[in-house]
Formats: sequence, structure tokens, C-alpha cells
Amino acid sequence: MNDPASAHVRHRPHRAAAPARLLPTRATAVALRWSTLLAATLLAGCSLLGGGGKERATIYAPDPRVEATTGWPSVDWQLSLSRATASQMNDSLRIAVRPAPNELQVYKGAAWAKTPSDMLEDAVLRALEDSERIPAVARQGSGISADYKLVLDLRRFESDYTGGTGGSVPAATIEVNAKLLHAPDQEVVAARTFLQAVPAASVGVGDVVTAFESGLGAVAGDVAGWVLTSGNAHAAEHP
Repeated sequence: MNDPASAHVRHRPHRAAAPARLLPTRATAVALRWSTLLAATLLAGCSLLGGGGKERATIYAPDPRVEATTGWPSVDWQLSLSRATASQMNDSLRIAVRPAPNELQVYKGAAWAKTPSDMLEDAVLRALEDSERIPAVARQGSGISADYKLVLDLRRFESDYTGGTGGSVPAATIEVNAKLLHAPDQEVVAARTFLQAVPAASVGVGDVVTAFESGLGAVAGDVAGWVLTSGNAHAAEHP
């Protein structure tokens, strides 16, 4: 038990283990260095694919105002708005542009403050509220007792070079399908697709956004007037 040779043999593994620990440490350092270089290369590639991600985007917030026309009837029923639906491509914060019939891109360095479906819903709701032709209109789930329900599906919200503008300047193109339902029985009272294509004054993003604001106001006004007229006709036939 007390033999010095035995003690020497027992301590030998501890001295031999030290160099073994250094080898993985050097290997790890080399691996980390290569991993860092690879990550930097990949990030550079992503930056190029994104068009230079360091550029600050300009945020645009169209705010159309719609005036009621003399043809809009005054009604005595209440309306709720369902959440507007849209495809993921149509409902992005990036401003979509269609340079060719089967091609869709986005404007570099520009974005919407709200999604197109939110902008559409807000514009229609405010158009009806500001018209003072309806006792109550609110988003679904707000708690009002609605007689009719409006369902909106946003099909297009894009700057389109392929329309009737000759290709020199784009047109702010907005396409919406609307359905008016009788709330108690969910019967479809009326359905219609609305389309607005407003040419921009130039190819500049600012002018394109101005065209979108004009088109959004026109669509909201068309939908609001149609809802009031269609709902009023149904209410008269089904007192």
C-alpha cells in the first residue's frame, strides 16, 4: 500500500491527461473561427438577396376620406363587419408591384403602416360611420346586435404595370369581393366584386401611394353605398 512505485504509477494518468485536454480546445477554436467566417458569408449572401437590408424603409399610411352621396339611403338596421380576409401575398406590409402579368415583386425601401386588409376594413367602416346613414356599424365581436353582416375578401392590392396604362406608369389596383349576409339566418342577401385601378402620376413610390389612397377611398365608397342600398332593399322585402 505504501510502496512509492505504486504511488508513482497511480499519479501517472493525471499528468498524461493534461495534453489530451489541450487538443480539443485548439480544435474547437479553429472550428469556431471557421463557423464565424461561414456565418458572415451566409449573412452577406442574405443581405444581397434582400436587396441590402440596412436601408431604412419609408412607412406609408394612406388615409382616405369618403363623403356620402345623395344616392345612399338612410337605414334603420345595424351592421357588423367580419374580419377582412386576403391571401398572404396580398396582405403583406411590403408594397406589391406587378411588372409583368405573371410576376410579382415589392418596392425596395417602402412599406405599409397597416396590412391592406386592415386598411380596407378601416376605410369601409369609417365611410359608413361618417355617412350618418346607419344607426350603428362596428366590427364583429364588438357587442352590437347586428341585423346584417358584411364579409370582405381582398383579392388584389398591387401596383400593376400590366393594365390599361400602356405600361409606362403603374395603376394602383384594388379588387374586393363583398358579401352581405342577413345575420339571423346567415342568408347571403347580395354579393359583388369591386375593382378600382387608379393610374399613378409617375413611377415614384410616393405617387403610387397617392394612387392607392384614391383607389382605396373609391372602393370604400362603392362598398358602403352598395351595402346600404342592398340591405335596405332586403329589409323592405322582409319586414
